[in-house]
Amino acid sequence: MKRKWFHFSLLVLLILLLTACGAKSSSAPEKSAENGNAAGQEKKADENETRTIDYLGKTYTVPAKAERIVITGSMETMEDALVLGVKPLGGITVGGKFPDMFKEITGSTVSIGEKAQPNMETILKLKPDVIFATTKFPPDVIGKLEKIAPTIPVSHISTNWEANLRLLAELTGKQDAAEQALQQYKDDLAEAKAKLGDRLKEKKVVIVRIRNGNIMIYPEDVFFNPSLYMDLGLTAPQEIKQAKAQEMISLEKFSEMNPDYIFVQFSEDENKDQPNALENLQKNPIWQSINAVKNNKVFVNVVDPLAQGGTAWSKIHFLKAAVEKLGNE
Repeated sequence: MKRKWFHFSLLVLLILLLTACGAKSSSAPEKSAENGNAAGQEKKADENETRTIDYLGKTYTVPAKAERIVITGSMETMEDALVLGVKPLGGITVGGKFPDMFKEITGSTVSIGEKAQPNMETILKLKPDVIFATTKFPPDVIGKLEKIAPTIPVSHISTNWEANLRLLAELTGKQDAAEQALQQYKDDLAEAKAKLGDRLKEKKVVIVRIRNGNIMIYPEDVFFNPSLYMDLGLTAPQEIKQAKAQEMISLEKFSEMNPDYIFVQFSEDENKDQPNALENLQKNPIWQSINAVKNNKVFVNVVDPLAQGGTAWSKIHFLKAAVEKLGNE
């Protein structure tokens, strides 16, 4: 009898032990699931976290971590990305491809269309954190982009170049790189002005762009002109001072201006219907009568012809080239 009772007691004890172990093991996945849900909620909270950025008098709400950057319309931002080493998820192509000047940052970049023709469907598929647009876009285009992601229209005005660079730097955590680039430009500019001195004080220096076969001039604060007339302190010819925007000037009128130095920017992409426009211009007797031409002071594409002029990249490279050309008297 005692033996039977002993065996029964052992059986009960064994059942209790197995039940306890089962309960313990079944509770483990439950706890793991709770941890997983908590982690997921925390991740989701991080993704929804936002911050504000002030840019040219406006405040924009953007994700706290903006890693998926799309640039549309703003070649200025493409150049800023080049300075800061930012590789955009989506970027602007020219003639269906990324220009060589951007090859350092566009190795894995997806084309989202041409400068004035953003592909909304492609941009939507990329699921960007932030979209850099351009102030040249009409309100309806900006509205469509804002429905996809937070959108910042970037200024195309040359004098806003520092604010533009700092904007991209703040979004991408590249503030130190931006400030270093800005300080380097200031240092290079001081050195350039010291080198040139007053030798160009009475000289006419202009930069023009050949577009659709025409000679285009710009106001003092547009294109590369701020580099010449504000930064280097050269005197703008009257025709430049009177220009209100990009303006076509006839060859006859340009010859009357009679510049002593001419910087010419010519891109085949901007002269598809007249690919020989520059060559034809150079052969024209009226062009050949200009002082700069007669004295061999015409400089073609000292920087990439697609450079916008009013950006950190454009100013850094143009300053170096311009001082080299203008300083060789």
